[in-house]
Amino acid sequence: MSAIKALNPKAEVARAQAALAVNISAARGLQDVLRTNLGPKGTMKMLVSGAGDIKLTKDGNVLLREMQIQHPTASLIAKVATAQDDMTGDGTTSNVLIIGELLKQADLYISEGLHPRIVTEGFEAAKEKALEMLEQVKVSKEMDRETLINVARTSLRTKVHRELADILTEAVVDAVLTVKKPNEPIDLFMVEIMEMKHKTESDTNLVRGIVLDHGARHPDMKKRVENAYILTCSVSLEYEKTYVESAFEILDAILNYKHGHCKDVVFLTATRVRTLIYDH
Repeated sequence: MSAIKALNPKAEVARAQAALAVNISAARGLQDVLRTNLGPKGTMKMLVSGAGDIKLTKDGNVLLREMQIQHPTASLIAKVATAQDDMTGDGTTSNVLIIGELLKQADLYISEGLHPRIVTEGFEAAKEKALEMLEQVKVSKEMDRETLINVARTSLRTKVHRELADILTEAVVDAVLTVKKPNEPIDLFMVEIMEMKHKTESDTNLVRGIVLDHGARHPDMKKRVENAYILTCSVSLEYEKTYVESAFEILDAILNYKHGHCKDVVFLTATRVRTLIYDH
């Protein structure tokens, strides 16, 4: 501990019971923030960035990624919950609430004199028992379109309002089924989300193809073409203004040359500059 104090005199050092109380308090604080998000009737949270951007959401994954969490224990819980979302796409808020509740119950037993190691061994035993029960009650079902729609709808209704969730459900499922290839992992980078101006969220629809948000280059161009030929190229066909960048550099070493050499150097430099300008 003395080494830590020597490294940072302002560091706060907590030992034994005090450190445990601080860690449990941080986990319960994070739990209190996300508790009101759970379920379709959860409340929205307003996030304001340093630049003044406002974001309204009740998605636990977004909140945990956007919040600036300083406490190391709370930050660790947030990383675990976001990893859960990266793997399964849901369950972030539930994960934080379960961790907070487990630590709350552990605090009760520890305050009665039970050693923390015994509590952690109890958690491990409970995990093994829970996995056994899940294996017994799980139901195998083919992942057809209707099942995927029900799963997506259940998840989306906890994040957006009911009407929008029903609109997005079919678009999300159909987008994934469109890019899915047999016996290969799904590449979600093949699905692009484009924000269109002067449109509302209820106008969201799925386009099975490529959308080019690009206006016409001439008023007489056709607005709709069927059975058209498509050219793909890796160069820009747009007009770009040319520009010339020129600079003159006089080195101190030139001043030490003889006058005849200086005239030759200046003459050649000016000639080179004129050539560059005329070439452009």
